[in-house]
Amino acid sequence: MSHQNDRSIPDLLGDLVDQTSTLVRKEVQLARAELGEKASLAGAAAASIAVGAFLLLAALIVLLQAAVAALIEYVGLSATVSALIVAVLVAVIGYIVLRGGLNRLKASNLTPDRTVTQLSRDAGVVKEQVR
Repeated sequence: MSHQNDRSIPDLLGDLVDQTSTLVRKEVQLARAELGEKASLAGAAAASIAVGAFLLLAALIVLLQAAVAALIEYVGLSATVSALIVAVLVAVIGYIVLRGGLNRLKASNLTPDRTVTQLSRDAGVVKEQVR
């Protein structure tokens, strides 16, 4: 213990600078890794949105044709009323799928939480070292 008390202020400041620079490098590495994970999450959400949009288009085409024909033939509705009923149902389903993808893209899901927490901890440690 007395060995540490014998160290000069320049030595202590040098150690502080070295440790702080190492800490900053590690934090940058952590931030890069976490941002990479968040980018993957955003990519998956974008893929989900694209698939949802494609399915909406396919569903719209097929369902409009088949459901309108079925409503006309089996229920006896007019072509206009049948088309409106089918279009509303397909739009609701499409909205639900797109909202699911958009919810995955919320800013809170893309924030590098671990990095922010670690930076906060590190700031506390540095403050303690300076005292």
